[in-house]
Amino acid sequence: MAEIKYEIKETVGTLSENNKGWSKELNLISWNDREPKYDIRDWAPEHEKMGKGVTLSADELKKLRDLLNEIEL
Repeated sequence: MAEIKYEIKETVGTLSENNKGWSKELNLISWNDREPKYDIRDWAPEHEKMGKGVTLSADELKKLRDLLNEIEL
């Protein structure tokens, strides 16, 4: 399996943290030297390991924001 190269360009924020120190974060990440996209996933401390996540373009993130704003919590 090929190694996945990534560079966190901007840390937008942390959504939650579990008791093992892993945190669910929203970041702007460049995957394999491609244009950066917004990414939500779990990260180990120091970002040495990651869980599965969701990657969104800026337009998709805006649409998600609009959808979330319509939800009554």
